[in-house]
Order: sequence, then structure tokens, then C-alpha cells
Amino acid sequence: MAAGVSPTTASTDWGKADFEAIYNCPDPRRYFTTLQPLDYQIPHHGQAVFRAVTEALRRRRSDRPPLGVVDLCCSYGVNAALLNHRLSLSDLYGRYAGRAAGSPATDLLAQEDRTFFAKRRRPGAARVIGLDSAEHAVDYARAVGLLDDGFSDNLELTDPGEPLRKALADIDLITVTGGVGYISERTFARLLDCVTAPPWIAAFVLRTVSYDGIVSLLERAGLVTQKLTTRTFRQRRFADGDERRAVYKALAARGLSTAGKEADGFYHADLYLSRPAADAAALPLEELLPR
Repeated sequence: MAAGVSPTTASTDWGKADFEAIYNCPDPRRYFTTLQPLDYQIPHHGQAVFRAVTEALRRRRSDRPPLGVVDLCCSYGVNAALLNHRLSLSDLYGRYAGRAAGSPATDLLAQEDRTFFAKRRRPGAARVIGLDSAEHAVDYARAVGLLDDGFSDNLELTDPGEPLRKALADIDLITVTGGVGYISERTFARLLDCVTAPPWIAAFVLRTVSYDGIVSLLERAGLVTQKLTTRTFRQRRFADGDERRAVYKALAARGLSTAGKEADGFYHADLYLSRPAADAAALPLEELLPR
């Protein structure tokens, strides 16, 4: 089992490996070092999808540049880095994985990262707000310029504070690559209570997790949710045999087969896109995505 990963237990979700130790470090080095051996790749898939979605939104909302994006469970700003910069996930692994924590010190690494990301900023970058209960991770992403603003409000437990409420007012898109299951319709309800107009919502959801409650909430808010039916997306390898068995059991309980999906040794995620009905009708999900 990789360093930074705890053995699976019956108390952690469906038996999912515990990565708590890497989510709220002062900088991203331990996060990437731990996840690289597991071929963690969902941000790579998110990069292509989120860029396609933001381009479609720009075409439909050309009167409101730049786009406002809220990335849920944003961690160290990985999705923001890939959306707004000339970078790949492999580039981020190359920058952080295997580098010892403390050398250089976090503040020096942050100075280097500010320059690194600024040089690679794409024209017309979206304004990204990060939301994650891991305050150190959010602080780092904000300090190096990946997030235009960041918040650690836990919307599963409390209403958003006034600064977050103001930041959310004019957002166009909500993204999430791995948080559903940790966050529920409670978080989404509190987010929607802050917006002036219903945003698009692009979510990658592990197949071990039901998205039904959130879909129902979004429908009541006037959003139509489409699920991509042509493929699923790898998230990461299973940490160990115990985790694989726990995943298989959870999928069986949901009536889902692992054939052609988790049988390859990886978690798989479905993609959902929620939009106002007129937007969904004008551009079906399959036509929006890159070929």
C-alpha cells in the first residue's frame, strides 16, 4: 500500500482507502507523491470535459466574460491548474511527485509556483473559486494564483458565510471530479441558494455512489441532468485487494456489473451535466464533448 494511505476499514465509506493524511498538507507534494503510484487520473479527464463545457458556455453567454467557475472539493487547485493553464496532469506529477516535503520550504515552493503558473496561464482564463474543507490546500492554491478566491466552509454542516455567498452570486459553472459521496444534496442546495441564475453543473461521480438525490434537487431548481452513456472514466487504481472487494460489493448492491469497467482494477466514474432545459436541448451532452 502506498505511503500516506491507510488500510480500508468498514467505517470508511464502502471500504474505500483512507487518504485523509494527504488532503490538507501545507503544499501538494505529498498528495501527488501518494497518488502517482495509483495512477490517479480523473483530473486529466476533467480537463478535457471542463474545457469543452466552458467553451460551450462562453458561446452561449458571451455577454458575461470571464466565466465564473466553482470547483467543489478543489484540493490544491488541480482542476483550476488544468483548466486555465498550458499544463497536463503529467506535468503536475513531474513538478511535485517524489519531492521531499520541506525541501524547499513551502513558502519558497509557493513563490516558485506563482511564477510557474503565471507563465503558463491561458488567454481568456476562467475565474475559479475553490471550495474545500481542507483549508491548507485551499490556502496554497489561492497563494500560487490557481484560485481567484477560495473558501473552506463546510456546506454539509453549515450555511455559507457572507464572503462565500457574495462570491457565488454570479457563477456560471460548478465542477467536481471526486467529492460526491463526501458532499451531498445539502451542499448543492446551499450553493444554489446563493446564485442569481442556475449554473451548469459538471460532475464526475464514482459508480459506487448514487447521484439520484442531487439530480432530484437540481430538477426542482430547474436543471435537466444528462448522464454520458457512451463511456465511463477511470479515477485511480484500487489501493489493495480489500478495497477492490469492497468496491465490488458496493457495486453489486447497486445492481451494477464490473465487466469492462472496475474489473480492470480501477475505480470508474460517470459524467453528469446539469443545465437549464433550453441549454440541454440546444446542445446534447454527447455533441458537446471532444471526440
